[in-house]
Amino acid sequence: MLNLSPVAGNDKKESKMSIDVLLTLDAIEALENFLTRKRPPKHIRHELDIGYKIENQSIFILEIRPQWNNRAVIREYPVAKTTFVKTQNHWKIFWMRSDLNWYRYAPKSTVKTIKEFVRIVEEDKYHCFWG
Repeated sequence: MLNLSPVAGNDKKESKMSIDVLLTLDAIEALENFLTRKRPPKHIRHELDIGYKIENQSIFILEIRPQWNNRAVIREYPVAKTTFVKTQNHWKIFWMRSDLNWYRYAPKSTVKTIKEFVRIVEEDKYHCFWG
């Protein structure tokens, strides 16, 4: 089950990396470019922001906002997930349904590059990621 616990501070990136360094650098570059295009204007980021987190073989794109009943508590809500499968040299794409479980993204379940993943999430052709 997904832990929607509060996060300390408002840091957009956290790293406990297991994917190799070059792959990680490519991922960070693609994700930072995505944030440059997608983040809300600075004056509302305290109300709504977008970030990412790298954990082991997975990367999560997050919506970051204050808790509805306690604005001092900042929460991260996952929007999309990708996991690198080293043996097959591809990224699996997942989206979260309302039951808070991750499901493979059926229209395109794997991609070769993190840039392809970011493009799919940003385009959101089937409204699975951003609603």
